[in-house]
Amino acid sequence: MKTIIVVPCYNESQRLPQDAFVDYVDKNPDVAFLFANDGSKDNTLEMLQSLTSRHERLLLLDIQPNGGKAEAVRRGMIHAVETYKPQYVAFWDADLATPLNEIQPMVDWAEKGFDVVMGLRLMRLGAKVKRKTLRHYLGRCFATAASMMLHLPVYDTQCGSKLFRADVVENLFSEKFITRWLFDVELLARYKKQYGVERATEKIYEFPLFQWEDIDGSQLKSRDFFKAPVELLKIRRKYK
Repeated sequence: MKTIIVVPCYNESQRLPQDAFVDYVDKNPDVAFLFANDGSKDNTLEMLQSLTSRHERLLLLDIQPNGGKAEAVRRGMIHAVETYKPQYVAFWDADLATPLNEIQPMVDWAEKGFDVVMGLRLMRLGAKVKRKTLRHYLGRCFATAASMMLHLPVYDTQCGSKLFRADVVENLFSEKFITRWLFDVELLARYKKQYGVERATEKIYEFPLFQWEDIDGSQLKSRDFFKAPVELLKIRRKYK
């Protein structure tokens, strides 16, 4: 398998669009999905067991107990690299706010030599990027603060679709994250510390998504943005 997409799942039994994943692997033989069940309290595990029985490239990692999205993503990424030896590994939100048809364009950019390809939710003419107004403006304020803290010209740190060359995954994901919600920022801080600012500006690419839409039921609430300053300070202290 060339590309494995890690899909963290917590209480997703009513939201996961199962047929979309089945249809995608049927049509794309180089891609597999690894569903990381994060100690769900509903019947998500049973649903995923049924789903992964439908295709050999639908895979399951059951993580117990619940450890949060950051830990589910981290363990899923490491498991994907160590077990299946893909060329690229990504993580992707289970609700498909980013449609699966954005996977191949991101792989195409990685094949041009980028270590990390990050989905960029840029509202613009000709694109179908739909964000709730409050979350959009809170996100812009947060992204500006994160960019200043990182000293990197990043526009959108928090998009839930990011793809990595497998050979950088161990350096970025082997250690547990110190923050629960801002692990995307922490990943950039780790990359910068590990490889330097010059390589970060040259080897990380923000890919403007053609389509993205806020999906109701997200675990992240608008009020969580107000916790961001404390989390950013924790990241700055650790990776300065």
